[in-house]
Amino acid sequence: MEKLHYLYTINSNNEYVLTSLSIKNYALIEEAQLGLNDGFTVITGETGAGKSILLGALGLITGKRADSSSMGDMTSKCIIEGIFEVSDYQLQSFFKKNDLDYEEATIIRREILPSGKSRAFINDTPVTLAQLGALGERLVDIHSQHKTLDVTHNDYQFEVLDTFANALPLRKKYQQQYTIWKDKLVDLQQIQEKKQRAQLEFDYQSFLFNELDEAKLIEGEFEQLETALKTLSHAEEIQENLATAQQKLGQDDVGILDQLSEARAALSRISGFGNEYEALYSRLHSVFIEVDDLSQELADLASGVDADPLTLEKTNNRIQLLYNLMKKHQVDSVTQLIEVRERLDAELFEVQNVDDQIAVIEQEIAFAKAEAQKIATQLHDKRSKAIPKLKASIEKILVELGMPNAQLHIEVTRLQDLMSNGQDALAFLFSANKGMDVKPLGKGASGGELSRVMLAIKAVLSRHKKLPTLIFDEIDTGVSGEVAVKMGAILKDMGNTMQLISITHLPQIAGQGASHFKVFKTDEAEKTRTQIVRLSPDDRIVEIAAMLGGNNQTTAALEHARNLLN
Repeated sequence: MEKLHYLYTINSNNEYVLTSLSIKNYALIEEAQLGLNDGFTVITGETGAGKSILLGALGLITGKRADSSSMGDMTSKCIIEGIFEVSDYQLQSFFKKNDLDYEEATIIRREILPSGKSRAFINDTPVTLAQLGALGERLVDIHSQHKTLDVTHNDYQFEVLDTFANALPLRKKYQQQYTIWKDKLVDLQQIQEKKQRAQLEFDYQSFLFNELDEAKLIEGEFEQLETALKTLSHAEEIQENLATAQQKLGQDDVGILDQLSEARAALSRISGFGNEYEALYSRLHSVFIEVDDLSQELADLASGVDADPLTLEKTNNRIQLLYNLMKKHQVDSVTQLIEVRERLDAELFEVQNVDDQIAVIEQEIAFAKAEAQKIATQLHDKRSKAIPKLKASIEKILVELGMPNAQLHIEVTRLQDLMSNGQDALAFLFSANKGMDVKPLGKGASGGELSRVMLAIKAVLSRHKKLPTLIFDEIDTGVSGEVAVKMGAILKDMGNTMQLISITHLPQIAGQGASHFKVFKTDEAEKTRTQIVRLSPDDRIVEIAAMLGGNNQTTAALEHARNLLN
């Protein structure tokens, strides 16, 4: 018997396989490297030898929480690393969604630092514990005592039945349609709530809209009115000054225009004597024309200034109206008031037409529900058809496991309402003894009986679905004799289609393993260490003989061990 060195094996059947497990500085294990095969592997060892340490290590790389107490040497980090062959399980979408490199031989590593800090990696990329757990549950199913209760959960029972009935694709199709229906119901609820709120506000919003609409809002109007108001408020002063300016320009004899006209005439008489005189004449002529235009414009403006008090009042009132509306709606311009009016108009239109929207959504809901019910009917029929065969398959294995009077009733009842798994209620009813009424599985079976039921279900599922690596932690509790032999045969048969690892105390089961590891403790340099070894064929005979008769290995015990292995 030699300590196991690193061994890497690839599963020839291309199943989910844990091909290797490396453990360093974890609990009592200083360092161990396990090369694992596909098929059925058994792990044996004395109570307290450290078999549970292996489960703890596997738990770490599948997402379980950890702390520094997991470490053996508190000055060094703990490292757990597993290599999984995942090529046949269509996990590319998971890797892409989580921005991870996809590798057919995927490496998962977990590190615990002396500080207690934990780190996780998938193919050398750091990941969160949630990501690690999401992948881990697809890779390894560790079946401990508390996990047996899964079989009593309704969701798990649906999974069993739908897997056996080959109804998982149909259930997925149903759930997609069910989600559409539920989303439409949410849409309807939201629009009904919106309608209710809008109706409460409808009258007030109508008033606000009408108030803005009647105001006949024009972009830029407020600024124009402010300018007009200044003019109207100072009309007399403006008229007086415009008249004075116009008089200074155009008054007869002494006005600027008469003076410019005489100066222009003087220059006109000498403009032919040289270019410079011609230029001066032209410039003065231009000035005369400009001043003449200015005089006329002053006169026009003076005549256009309205000092009418009524016009002033109307302008003032219009400005006040616009100002009040802007203050009321908390905006700064008429342009924004127009936007408020348009928004109110749209909201009022929507409220007035909400019944049409509701009618459309109600039609969509009815259609989505009808489609979901159609698929639910197909799902119900598939389930009902599969139940007799599933019941018979499980009961047959239970008989082999020493429960000849076990009765399993699987009842599927059509419901009125749509549920997340279909339109069915599902119940697994069980009785282990003759003459006893069947009861819900969680109430009608003991812990040991539940373990056997779970094993029977797993055995059936292994023929219909590619399961993750399955690890049984003492599934054989309370079993002995011929039943143990049959349980070992069932586990071995399951190993033909999947990777199965069982921690066992029973030689009848240990003898069925294709591979056999032993866990034991040693004392080295005043420290207790847990060692893990792969047993050779001869070592297996010795180990199984010890399991049969203790350390006193008689010829009979050794012969019995050989028979179990053969």
